[in-house]
Order: sequence, then C-alpha cells, then structure tokens
Amino acid sequence: MFVDVASVHVTGGAGGAGAVAFRRERGVPRGGPSGARGGNGGGVVLVADLRLDTLLDYSYREHYKAGRAGHGEGGNRVGASGKDLRLPVPLGTLVRDIETGERIGELLEEGDELVVARGGRGGRGNASFASPTRQTPREWEPGEWGEERHIELELKLIADVGLVGEPNAGKSTLLARVTAARPRVAEYPFSTLTPNLGVVGLSGSRSFVMADIPGIIEGAHEGRGLGTQFLRHIERTRTLALLVPVDEKDPQATYDLLREELRAHDAALAGISHCVLLTKSDLGPPEAGVSVDAPESWGQFRISAVTGSGLNQALEDLWARVKAEKETPDDEAAGDPFEGAEAWRP
Repeated sequence: MFVDVASVHVTGGAGGAGAVAFRRERGVPRGGPSGARGGNGGGVVLVADLRLDTLLDYSYREHYKAGRAGHGEGGNRVGASGKDLRLPVPLGTLVRDIETGERIGELLEEGDELVVARGGRGGRGNASFASPTRQTPREWEPGEWGEERHIELELKLIADVGLVGEPNAGKSTLLARVTAARPRVAEYPFSTLTPNLGVVGLSGSRSFVMADIPGIIEGAHEGRGLGTQFLRHIERTRTLALLVPVDEKDPQATYDLLREELRAHDAALAGISHCVLLTKSDLGPPEAGVSVDAPESWGQFRISAVTGSGLNQALEDLWARVKAEKETPDDEAAGDPFEGAEAWRP
C-alpha cells in the first residue's frame, strides 16, 4: 500500500525543574546554594531514510512524544536531558504545520534531519540565583513544556524523468521495459494507482530515475480521476516525457490536454522542460503519419515499448537532457536518491 500524505501530532519532551538545595560539606563553612538546573526535553526529529518509500507507518499512529527531562538535584547535579524521538521518513517528504499552514521544511537527501517539535528548556535551580548580596536564594524555575504541533507529511517523489499521459498511454509498459520496476500493466484504465520509480541504466555506468505517474484525464486538476493526488509528484522531476499514443483519434488534442492539465494544476509545471513520446508505434500508421505540434518541447520520439523500436535514441536524449538540467547553475532540484545504487541494464 502506498501512502503519500499523513497527519501526525508531535510533542517535544518537557524540561526538568530546577532544584532548591544547600551544601553541607566538611571544609565548606556556611555551605551555599547547590540546586542545579533541570535537563532539556527531547525533540521530535524527522530523519530521511533511503530505505523507505511510503508514509504507511504514520497512518497507524497519530501521536508522537519525545522523552521528558530529569529534574535538577542538589550537589549541582544537572537533570538528565530527555531523549530525542527520531522518526524515519522517505526522501522527498515535505512538512507543513496544519494549523498555520507554515512550511516547516523538507528532507531531500539520505540522513537529512528536521526538528519538528523542540523540547522544553530546563528550569534553573537556586544555585543560578546566587550573588554576592543573595547568598542563600530559594528561587527556582519549573521546566518549560515541549513544543506541540499538528503537522502534515507529504511525500513528493524525486525523479529525473516523469512519465505523463492519459490512462493506458503505455507509461507502465515503458517503465517495465527500460527499468527493473514491475508496475501493474493491464488493458483497463487506471491500472496504475500509485507512482512507480525505476532506474534506467545505460552504457558507461550512466543512469537516471524514471517515475510513472498515474493517468491524467480532463479535469484532473479539479480532482477528477486520480486528480491532484498525484499531479503534485511531477513538481520534483527535472524533465517530463508526455506520452501520446499514435493510435489515438486525435494525438494533437491528447497532447494539448496534458499540457493544459499541468498548467491548470500549477503554472510552474508548464515551465518544466518536456519532450513528446509517440507511443505504441507498432499499432499506428507509418512513421510519417503521426506527429504533434509541440513547439515548446525539446524533442519528439516515436517509440514502441513492446518491440523496443526507437527506445535507444529516446533514452540517450533523455539522459543528455537530465545531465544538462543537473548542470544548470540555478538548479535547486534535489540530488539523486538512487546515486550509488546498481542500476538494472537490459
């Protein structure tokens, strides 16, 4: 089961109270204040973990609380700090405060950490209030409560190439052909219910990550079909591949629909570079028979995921485009989470 949105309640640990105590030691005339401060409460920390690819665990439990701190003691013994609660999340997790709508942060690379609820500060003991004119203070402070938040975790897939198309455009078939991913392939619409990732391996140890985004239909930006549930995953891709089957009655209308749905969901999506993959070439008319008017695309390729026709050139050009996007000076995209992993090669 793929879960890409979860709401949880996080609470930092409470700080410990300061102590009131006085020394009674041999050789120390008149003693003195020795009450130490309490420890600091633990925080709730999200940690990016490459081994996770879903937020499923957070659909079973809603409340998470870090450890509380120990109280201060006499003899200037500071209370023990509370233990941090470290919660693993998949790479690409975006965190928001539900009540304020504030974007707290996101975790993009393995090992990234984000504190979502800070622990309370420990209170001071009476030793902290001592002065030359107040040698026997009895003041102390209670520990502070930990920060409490209701947050939303949203998983946005990180991929180099995003496959975008209507249901049964051939996205899953293409992903299964060029990667080791095994998405569901069927003749009925919406066979893909969750995004799938795969690593495309090319010669010379070159590779890039490809994502199969569930089918887009007219009105998807308004919630029709699978709607905006998966449109947001496209935001992280470096380039898009719009799939247009050559056996469609009107390939141009299909292409225009995909562009309009992306633009309607988020204007920024229209700015992501894209190419056109004319799929199912084994079913369509001769090569010169189908094309689309796509002046904003950086290329068009006629391919067949079944026979493999045209795939090599399309993959080579996709890799070159991904490489160019990564080298763009103002590129703020995340690093490849699959870097170092062995890619599947045909």
